[in-house]
Amino acid sequence: MAQIRPMPRRRQKIWITRAQPGADATAERVRLLGHEPIVAPLLAVKLLPDAEVDLAGVAALAFTSANGVRAFADLSGERALRVFAVGVATAEAARAAGFKLVLSADGDVEALANGIAMRRGELRGAVLHPGALEPAGDLVGALEAHGVTARRLLLYETVPVAFTPEEAAPLLASDAVLLHSPKATQVLAGMLKAQPAPALRVLGLSKAVVKPLARAKVGPRSFPSMPLEGALLNLIDRAP
Repeated sequence: MAQIRPMPRRRQKIWITRAQPGADATAERVRLLGHEPIVAPLLAVKLLPDAEVDLAGVAALAFTSANGVRAFADLSGERALRVFAVGVATAEAARAAGFKLVLSADGDVEALANGIAMRRGELRGAVLHPGALEPAGDLVGALEAHGVTARRLLLYETVPVAFTPEEAAPLLASDAVLLHSPKATQVLAGMLKAQPAPALRVLGLSKAVVKPLARAKVGPRSFPSMPLEGALLNLIDRAP
């Protein structure tokens, strides 16, 4: 009996919208899947000019993004503290920065808070959350609700990137767009008001990420069951 071969996958143009340097890492993963990445971030990361790191009374660090890891590592040489990371990509960034004891929640902010709360008896001090001026979730509030002492350290902000209509047109003509944060999705929603893209597939990291496009004139929206980039990339070759 002749062997039935699977149909070859169609090479697609995938718009990468996350901020650098994460955009390049995602683009490489897309390229390895056999698709053509188009790197055009919707957000840019800017360090806050007056940010200072105070580690007095801190027992552990909690990161909800790789950008938070990089911003902290640029300002502080501390690498001995325990690190709690929201997911695989953030944990990998922490290890790459030199942290040795890194635990990943493999989920969202709530999962991270729950994971830290389960180990609160091991902590002899506060949990410090280095992150963005406008974080996607309230990790400190969630930790405090669990009885964990926590505080914020604001290190950076993400600002929208502007595109002219001529620059936006080829991006909106991509086969699919990858979205990693609600803030990036809000920027895309603004673009779609002026330039609808009914054929553009939207692949978001989570339900919360795609929510700002509820009324946008865009193609089918999908998100994985777990907010992991690997699961997000698996959506590329699935039928919409």
